[in-house]
Amino acid sequence: MNDKDTEELPRELLELGRQIANLPSEYQADMGRVYDQVVDSARRRRRILSLVQEALSQLRLDIKYLMFDLQVTRDERDALRQDSSED
Repeated sequence: MNDKDTEELPRELLELGRQIANLPSEYQADMGRVYDQVVDSARRRRRILSLVQEALSQLRLDIKYLMFDLQVTRDERDALRQDSSED
């Protein structure tokens, strides 16, 4: 595993990998396959979480723009109403 791989995994999962590596080879193969599945699942969840966080950030920004547009539209409406009533 490189540094990037170990960064994204929980400490406990890394420790489990080290413990599996210390097992006798007869157990290591079976446990290693299961461990790899768990690692893949953890990485997939982390990627999904990252995508969700990015989508939420974009949504927040979009809402800010929409609120700004709404306020500008209301101000324009109010100005037009005031101009109409003064005529």
